[in-house]
Amino acid sequence: MHQSPQSVQIEVQQANGRTLWCVRLGRRAVTFHEEKAARAFAAQLHMRAQWLNTQSSR
Repeated sequence: MHQSPQSVQIEVQQANGRTLWCVRLGRRAVTFHEEKAARAFAAQLHMRAQWLNTQSSR
């Protein structure tokens, strides 16, 4: 599935026996140890990206 460069994605990764949650926007990513923190950050990032997109189209 093709995602637009502005879509926020959450990926689950395994590293050294630990589950990590990776929040991506385009090529940039932030990794969290807790799913709740990753989801909260992703929601805020999504809202901010939407707002910036709206501002740039004015």
